Amino acid sequence: MSAIPQVPSVPYREVTDVNGRVYRIGESDRSILGRPRAWMVWLPWFAMMGVSVFEYGYSSAESTLESVHGWTLTEAFWIASIWAVFQAGVAFPAGRLREKGIVSARSAMLTGALLSGLGMASLAHFGNPALVIIGYSVLGGTGSGLVYATCINMVGKWYPDNKGARTGFVNGGFAYGTLPFIFVFSYWFHPGNFKLVLDLIALFMVGTVAVCGMFFKDPPKSWWPHDVDPLNRGTAEDSARVAKRLAKNPPAKRQFTPMEAIRTGQLPLMWFALVCIGGVSLFGINFQVPFAKSLGFGPLVAASSAGVLAVVNGVGRAAVGWLSDTLGRRQTLTLVLLVAGVAQFGVLWSGQAHNEPLFLFFAFLNGFGGGAFYPLFAALVPDYFGENNNAQNYGLVYSAKLVGGVGGGGLAASVISAWGYTGGYTLAGGIAFLSAAITMLLRQPGRESGERGAEHKNGGQLTPARADVTG
Repeated sequence: MSAIPQVPSVPYREVTDVNGRVYRIGESDRSILGRPRAWMVWLPWFAMMGVSVFEYGYSSAESTLESVHGWTLTEAFWIASIWAVFQAGVAFPAGRLREKGIVSARSAMLTGALLSGLGMASLAHFGNPALVIIGYSVLGGTGSGLVYATCINMVGKWYPDNKGARTGFVNGGFAYGTLPFIFVFSYWFHPGNFKLVLDLIALFMVGTVAVCGMFFKDPPKSWWPHDVDPLNRGTAEDSARVAKRLAKNPPAKRQFTPMEAIRTGQLPLMWFALVCIGGVSLFGINFQVPFAKSLGFGPLVAASSAGVLAVVNGVGRAAVGWLSDTLGRRQTLTLVLLVAGVAQFGVLWSGQAHNEPLFLFFAFLNGFGGGAFYPLFAALVPDYFGENNNAQNYGLVYSAKLVGGVGGGGLAASVISAWGYTGGYTLAGGIAFLSAAITMLLRQPGRESGERGAEHKNGGQLTPARADVTG
């Protein structure tokens, strides 16, 4: 079976609702992909797990890398910080190239696979920090960023009717996918075998991402599932369920270009909130294991705390995606950020009390609060600005990690050197609460507070935009 099967053209219609938003209906997922759209959930999920070790495994490998390469703590985490800059920074330009049709999703994934593998291998074969920055941080960050952004946007494009839970599920793979590697780094990663371990991880990464990426394909612009009425006029049971979900998270009133999204003021608010909480999240990922070791906790507790953080981080992303479909995307986001703030103080307090069970509990809480916000931002962007330019719009929001990555890595290491872990965790908790406060200001552009949407208030009328045509 070929990776991209040839499928016949299928007639479609474009219809416009009373807000002027266009929906392309009539084409099934199978008529476009040659297979169910569920493939565009499972394949991105596997690919995200393939590159997860970059962000969530580095802190567990850091002490061995310091030992074999002679790095200081600050040097080690500046490497991680610069990786985060490139991982986040590639999202917008890659999205722009994809939306313009210059780069396909498949090409982005294959390029990401190669660069990710080269980045991981460079960590094994270079000890000079400058060379490692070029390999691991620049190449590896760009490669893993291409994979991350392409996977997240792929889900949003194929599930415009129900993106919350599925975006959270795929996003979760980026966290708990690294669990086996955390224990490998904690127990079987040492100066005698570090090159072999890292090279094997690099090969695994390239193979996993490349195989998944071969099947990636975007739907047409404005595509809407053929079996889901865009205004909820299906069966009585489906209508009630879909209407309830869309009442909490109504579709964007129209498709916003990046500049239009910026001018609403809502995209900059999202960006600033993500700067704040992104730095807090990376701080937790980078320093929880070193903090545990500094307290004298054994390798099992240190590794378990990192494993708990990664697993709960990933599972939490899937859970809040489902919760946001019911409770509301913005409301769920605010709640998650409040939990993240509480978790910072909890990790600090339980660690200073040398209470291992409580430390693991707050590691659990930190894992949930420190990652569950990512799929919420990923789903909130198309909720507010539409799916057609989502790769660019979400790329702009996700670029906040450029700033947050520096704060949660290199700058945080400097803060800890000056103020200790008490100063670091106190600052992180305060910033998380600030991020929660910012999200309370978010409002969907063009829709009054509490308004479900003009299409619902006007009886769900559709206006044909054009006759049936062949895609």
